[in-house]
Amino acid sequence: MKNEIYTKWEEDSALVITRISGAVTEDEVSKWKQSLETIFSSIPKGTKFKIFVNLHGLNPSSVSAHKAYRDIVPLLLSKYNWRIGYLDLFDEAKDLKLTSENGIECLAAVHCHHDSYKINEYERRFGKTSEHFYDDPEKSETWIRSYPVASH
Repeated sequence: MKNEIYTKWEEDSALVITRISGAVTEDEVSKWKQSLETIFSSIPKGTKFKIFVNLHGLNPSSVSAHKAYRDIVPLLLSKYNWRIGYLDLFDEAKDLKLTSENGIECLAAVHCHHDSYKINEYERRFGKTSEHFYDDPEKSETWIRSYPVASH
């Protein structure tokens, strides 16, 4: 399986889609983080957006690569007034501050991962109207695209 690493912004649907998969290295995790930062720096001020975080098939090639990727999305989204539900599992995240850079805010998120046991447990414990955890990329994309976003 070829590694996939990208982030894209669909202005018409106010949707960020980000994908990292395969046996990624720390360098590839850095490239993914850069793709997120680049896209987020281009989102217009005051935008309300939703995000599809697709980690389906992600299998970091080392412990250091795993550690490198796992806090990227939670820290990034905290800058857009969003706290990922599963952060309640981690004491070190209890004081995470939420801000709203340039008036940009996340309204909904879907997280996709192939580890069905873990992701179904996250959905059971932390899923809510505006945030879901699925093991199926198509179901994830269908749900996030159907989530309404107020026009900007």
